[in-house]
Amino acid sequence: MTYDRNKALKYANKWSLERNSMYYDYSDIGGDCTNFCSQVLYTGGCKMNYSGNGWYYIDGNDKSPSWTEVNFLYNFLIREKDLGPIAREVNVKDIRAGDIIQLSFQQGSLFNHSLVVVHHGIPASILNIKVCAHSDDQFNYPLTNYTWTKIRFLHIVRC
Repeated sequence: MTYDRNKALKYANKWSLERNSMYYDYSDIGGDCTNFCSQVLYTGGCKMNYSGNGWYYIDGNDKSPSWTEVNFLYNFLIREKDLGPIAREVNVKDIRAGDIIQLSFQQGSLFNHSLVVVHHGIPASILNIKVCAHSDDQFNYPLTNYTWTKIRFLHIVRC
């Protein structure tokens, strides 16, 4: 299925500084950043995958780890599967609006934060990307305002 980046961007811009009451807000129990990114993907047309290691949200207590946790979302997105969003880890120049960026704020292999790309220059570069995010709520925020130890760029190739 095709990813509707325009719908995804409208959602990201509308809800980046607020919470959609259709979804639980995880801000006080670990963060809401990946939940927000999943909402954006879902609004862009990505179908939920209810399998054991899937990507889905039913309610605040019944959702997959990949819906709300940074590294689980990454692991789900990069695997080939029949249902749900698929992403490729790409170079910054290949990132597009509606894609996901993940940051690590510490040494080691774990990433800590997920962001939605809402704007980029041509070609895209670290210097011209703007994002929306939850947890540390941001709207049209320059990527360069973050400090990270590692960064990865996830281009959504299919929903």
